[in-house]
Order: sequence, then structure tokens, then C-alpha cells
Amino acid sequence: MNYIDEQFIKNENQKQILLKTDKLAREFETRADRYDKEGLFPFENFDRLKENGYLHLTIPNHLGGSGATLYEFLLVQEKIAQGDAATALSLGWHLGLIMHLRETEKWEENTYNRICEEIISSKKLINSAATEPNSGSPARGGKPETIAIRKEGHWIINGKKIFTSLAPALDYFIVPATIEETGEIGDFLIPREAKGVEIEETWDTLGMRGTRSDDLILNAVKVPLEALVERKQKKERPTAQGWLLHIPACYIGIAISARNKAIEFAKTYQPTSLTHPIKDVPEVRRKVAEIDVKLTTARTLMYSTAEKWDFASKNERDSLAYDLAVTKTVVTNTAVEVVDLAMRIVGGQSLFSSNALQRHYRDVRAGLHNPPSDDITYKILGDRAFRE
Repeated sequence: MNYIDEQFIKNENQKQILLKTDKLAREFETRADRYDKEGLFPFENFDRLKENGYLHLTIPNHLGGSGATLYEFLLVQEKIAQGDAATALSLGWHLGLIMHLRETEKWEENTYNRICEEIISSKKLINSAATEPNSGSPARGGKPETIAIRKEGHWIINGKKIFTSLAPALDYFIVPATIEETGEIGDFLIPREAKGVEIEETWDTLGMRGTRSDDLILNAVKVPLEALVERKQKKERPTAQGWLLHIPACYIGIAISARNKAIEFAKTYQPTSLTHPIKDVPEVRRKVAEIDVKLTTARTLMYSTAEKWDFASKNERDSLAYDLAVTKTVVTNTAVEVVDLAMRIVGGQSLFSSNALQRHYRDVRAGLHNPPSDDITYKILGDRAFRE
């Protein structure tokens, strides 16, 4: 590991976590190009994550998990993304949701404990499937067109979800649906093996191809009444969700990888017009310095926000919604800028399909579309300013 990796390590435990994760990230990097080009889900990477206990990283200690803090979670996400961004983002949804449910206690204790036990013992994967073709992201307040009907002691669910990350590998889907009888929105826990659950392979994007965020089709899926794990409450103010920092952690990890690749290139590339590698060109050094300033600034914000979250009480966390939104916007935009600078250092060779930088360029832009998007952040900050 270099000083960029060690910059935010605070104790020996974090160092050991990062050393272990670094080995996996280097392994994942050897497969990243193939997964990207062929649009494959990284099953091999997830097999390795399962073998090494990463699926229960955010499960509480008393339930047999690692009980990672948000800060530690981000260290892992950032490092895995340096190897394979799609693997990191996919893992982040699973781990983040487990952390979120742990902190909010939204589910019945028995249900949460059972899912955690299955993750530990059977290596189960879980993610939310919330976005729909017409309503878009739930962050924008659209009501689900997916409908849940209560009938003869069961729920019957019909609908379609898009952007279902980890679709080929998920064991459980958390599905928001409109309850026909009351008009409420509820979250339903649906196992993959439920009859009527289908995956439609539609994921054909430029970036984050390995997340295989395909469509989830629900055709008269019958689940027990206890499958309704949460009734949604309408929020007047933005909700603080620390776990969503796994998103900027992933994208800044991509930027770190781009930085490292640009430096390695500059150490060895020597055009005939020079008597030395381009690492000695002042403008190259200036760009590297600019990259490191941007990375240090963005990561300082991200890890300080995570630290605030870890040490805050429940009431104090409620006031961090704005900090979290600002952090996501600043860090993901910085990641885009850093990848761009790295490509300027490498030049035209960065556009070759054999060069990882072009993959980083495509992957890093996906962060702009993960929640909250920039316009939502600017709106809530503007509203707060004039409300005061």
C-alpha cells in the first residue's frame, strides 16, 4: 500500500482490514476487464468475498457479524473499488442495507436476526429493488406502480423494477409496493425462489456493467403477511442515511486507481522527444499534485462525515442529512475530475480499450446518477438557506 491508502488509517485493526482487502482488490483487478467487456456479474469475486467473511462485515457483533463502523465500511469499499468498481458498488448495497436496518431498527427484531443468520451461515445476498420505469428513483418521491393486494392471508404482488443491482446473485429482494387497500407504501421482503419472480436481462450500459442491474419482474408473487417488513412514513425533511456514503467511497476508489495508473505510466513512458520519462515534466507533476490535492480534500470530507456519524447519537444523526448530501456530491464530482486529469496525463493511450483508464472513465460517471443526485443536494441546501 502507498501513502494514499494509509492516509486515513487510524488504528491497527483498520490497517489489518485494509491489508486483507488489498489482496482481494488486486485479485479482482485481474478479472475486471473481462467482466466489463462481457457484461458479466462477478460471481468469482463474490465467491471470494463470501469465503473471507465480507458479507457479514456490517452485521452486529452480538449476531455473529464483524460489527464494522461506517468509517471501516468505507475503507473497505474504497479499496475494493480500486480493483473492480462494479464489485464494490454491488457489495456496498448489500452491506449498506444491513447497516441501515441495524441502525434504524425498522424491521421486526426476529426478521432482521433471521436474515443476518442466513447471511452468515448460508452466504445470502440482499438488496433493494425500488426504481421503476415510470416513477424513476424513489429519492424523487414517485409512488410505486408495483401493487400489493392482501388476499386470503397472503400478499399478491405485481410489478416491475429496474436498476436491480446484483440481480443474478440476489437471494432476497426488498420491494417497495403500493398497498391497494390503503394506498400506503410498504417494503416487502421477497425471496428469489418465490413463484412469479423473474429476472429480465436488460442491463446494457456504458459503465458499471458488472453490477448486472437487470429488471425484476413480479408476476402475481404470493408471499406471507409477514413479508411486509415496513410501512413507509412520508418525510417532510431529508432523511439522514449514513450508509449511502458507500456510494462516494466506491467512486473515489476508482479515482485512486486512475491516479495510481497515471503515475505508473508517467514513470516509464518516454517519448522520443524527451531524454527522460514524462514523470520529470513539470506539467505532469503539477497534474499529479492537483490530483492529490483533490483526493485529499474529498476523502477528508468523506471520512470526517463518517466519523461524525459513528460518534453521533440517534438525534444527532438526524441533523447530518445535509452533511451526507454535500459529501456525496463533492466526492463523486471530485472522482470524475480526478479520472479526467489522470487521462490527460496518459494522453491518447488512455482511450484504448486495453487501458483500464477508459473503464474508470465510464464507471466513475455512474456516481453522478446514484442518490442523491446533484440537483437534489442543491435544492435541499437552497431550501435550508432560505428557511433560516
